[in-house]
Amino acid sequence: MSGTHPAGLIAEAFEEHRARLAAVAYRVLGSHADADDAVQEAWLRLSRQDAGAIDNLGGWLTTVVGRISLDLLRSGRTRRTVPLDDRLTAPARQGDVIDLADLAVTIDRNPAPEDLVALGESIGLALLTVLDSLRPDERLAFVLHDVFAVPHGETGAILGKSADATKMLTSRARRKVRAAQHPASARRRQREVVQAFLAAARDGRFEQLLQVLHPEVKFTVHSPNGRFVTLGATEVATRARVAGGAARGHTVTVNGWPGVVSWSEDGTPLSLLALTVADGRITGITALIDPARPALMDLPHPV
Repeated sequence: MSGTHPAGLIAEAFEEHRARLAAVAYRVLGSHADADDAVQEAWLRLSRQDAGAIDNLGGWLTTVVGRISLDLLRSGRTRRTVPLDDRLTAPARQGDVIDLADLAVTIDRNPAPEDLVALGESIGLALLTVLDSLRPDERLAFVLHDVFAVPHGETGAILGKSADATKMLTSRARRKVRAAQHPASARRRQREVVQAFLAAARDGRFEQLLQVLHPEVKFTVHSPNGRFVTLGATEVATRARVAGGAARGHTVTVNGWPGVVSWSEDGTPLSLLALTVADGRITGITALIDPARPALMDLPHPV
């Protein structure tokens, strides 16, 4: 940027980068609220700068958001996102409502990949939970380089390290992330179990449902009318067979875990199921039935 830039032009230029800045901050901080705060702080700092002296606005803003995010991580003032398995399986208290705003739902369009869960815009809380085990500098280095392709030299400037030191830091973080990821075979097996459950529910095959359900499976439904729990394979299989219409939905990935979304005939998402699979059987099913929730409203219908 060069020359004089009216406030309107600066704001317009900032808006062009807002989505990417929010994505960077969220993946570093793991909280939409903290990410919004970091992006807003970056805007305030830009508004106090001579924008005409900034040659690369995108790079400058990424650096600022990175430093703000790093400071938040180091200070411990971040509002940590509840991991998906805690959010969906923790005993609910009266009045508890599951907040879908932080649930990352990705429609499954292709067979499961054989490598690591894809990074990039589809990154969800499953990886964020893994990133929680990293030190703040490791987390920032990994996210900026491996997710957003920021050169090591630029990341090093944020961390106060050389490019070589930052490269080593990123490699160490990458090894930790890979070690913590679910094996590809386990993910594939989970999907196979979910597919077997859906097929049995759709066809009303009670015995087949019992085969894929753990004897002590817990089925929890969260709806605008409250929370309802069904316990035991027999009861859950009965409900699944009766409500087989839900099985006509589409498989999705919910923060790295298997799930199902069902749509109405007019393309409106109706419900989201998140399933817990262990040792080849479904041990828990959580149904989120509320079309007004953002995580459902924003889902495109698969074609």
